Formats: sequence, C-alpha cells, structure tokens
Amino acid sequence: MVQHTPVAQIGQKRSSPRVEAYKAFWRRLRKNKAAVVGGILVLFFIFTGIFGPFMTSMDPNATQIANKLKPPSAEHWFGTDNYGRDIFTRIIHGMGITMMVGFFSVALGGMVGVFLGIISGYYGGKLDTIIMRIMDILLAFPGILLALAIVSVLGGSIQNVIIAVGVFSVPAFARIVRGSTLSVRKLEYIDAVKALGARDGRIIFKHILPNVLSPIIVQLTLRIATAVLTASGLAFLGLGAKPPTPEWGAMLSEGRQYMQQAPHLVLFPGVMIVIVVLAFNIFGDGLRDALDPKMNK
Repeated sequence: MVQHTPVAQIGQKRSSPRVEAYKAFWRRLRKNKAAVVGGILVLFFIFTGIFGPFMTSMDPNATQIANKLKPPSAEHWFGTDNYGRDIFTRIIHGMGITMMVGFFSVALGGMVGVFLGIISGYYGGKLDTIIMRIMDILLAFPGILLALAIVSVLGGSIQNVIIAVGVFSVPAFARIVRGSTLSVRKLEYIDAVKALGARDGRIIFKHILPNVLSPIIVQLTLRIATAVLTASGLAFLGLGAKPPTPEWGAMLSEGRQYMQQAPHLVLFPGVMIVIVVLAFNIFGDGLRDALDPKMNK
C-alpha cells in the first residue's frame, strides 16, 4: 500500500535536538524577568565600555582647579572631583577598564581552571589528588587576600590585577568542572567511544567538554561580578590602576576624604560598582536556572 503524508505535515521540517534545546533555553530565560533585566544591563555595560569613550567630548584626566568639588549640574551631570575633573566622563571611561579586568581575569582563570578540572576528573588517581590539593591550598585563602598578596608581589597595575584575580578564580572553575567531568565520564557512551579506539584528547574535547559547558558558562558570569568587586577593592587600596586612571575603586579612594564636603565623589562610583555586580549576579542566576536540566520538560 502507498502511504500518504498528511497535508499538515507537508513542508514541515523537524528541528534538531540541539536547536530544540536552544529554544527551550531561551524560553526559560525569557520567563525570568530579573535575568532579562540583568542581561540587558550587562549588554549595556559592554557596549558602553567599548564605545562610551568615543561618545564623550571631555578629557577624563583634564584638571580644572577652578571647578573642583562642584555638585551635579546640567554641565557636569555627576559633578566634579577634587581636581575639577568631570566625574561622569571618568565613570564612562572607567567602564571599559572595569569590563576589561572582569572579562580578561575570569577568562584567564576559566581557561586554566577548566583544563585542570577536566584533567583531574578524567584521569583521577595521583594526578587528581595533586591538582585538588593545590586547589584546596588556594581556596584556604580568602579571594581578596590571595589577590592582595599576588599584586603586592607583582606590583600594582591593571595587568597584575588581571593576573591576581585570574589566579584566585582558578580553584572555583577546577572544582566545578572536575565534579561534572566525573559524572560524564561514567556514562555508557564514553565507554563506547573508548572501545572504538578514540584517543583521550578527542574524548575530552569532543565528548566531555561540550557536556560540562553549562556550569562553566554560569560560573563565568558569576565570577565576573566577583572579579569586578575584587579589582575595585584592590584599586581602593592603591594596588590597582595608577592615578589618574579613571578606575572606579581608585575614584572611591580619592573621594573618601571629601565624603562630607562632596558626597557625590564616592556616591556615583560606588553605585556603579553595585549595579554592575548586581547585574552580573542576577544574569548568572537566570542562566543557571535556564540551563538546569531539571527544569527541562
């Protein structure tokens, strides 16, 4: 007998499982209104960090002593600092520095941590023990204290802050990826791939790494918030960007002695740090909920 295809199915194509998974992910993410707001803010911060300096006409480091400590006005939206520099312009230029430190430091820590975590979880044994004990040693120190020690040794600069924040981010990635790798390694299809003669490198990068990407993405987003906060703290202590670089933590440090006379010097940089950290945290929480396999229906 000749089987006829229903008219309703003519022209319809089945989407691949991966496409369906992406669609389900976006549906869950859109339902989380806080995550959507956080994502929009994150995109806005990235856009401002890249293109913001080209949209301002003032020099962030131009001093005008006659205009020092002026409150917010139509001419200076966020007021001026103790050197007469426009705070709004400095915050816009500082956005790029903040985003650069956050993304580069977490990317550095993520690459090293993911590599160590996969190697540790896949091979196990003595190698696993050695790597995890090193991670435990790093985790024994508070993040800000470890970064402070590293920057104190290397010297205060943006590059050294990126290295320091990257180093203290390594253990978090290594432990998360190791745990996920241990779970994936026990799956039957990994044994099947091994039986077919696949090499370890192919198994790790083609079969294990794609299956542990979800926690990595979530951790990347959340660690950027931590990196921004840590970098600002180091700059506040004088171990980050050097003056007159418009880094938000450094702006807080310079303005603290004028808090009673001109509170706007610390208000606006402080508020920006809080908003950036909050946006990345909210967006990261939304990604975690959207990527959680338990929420799939």
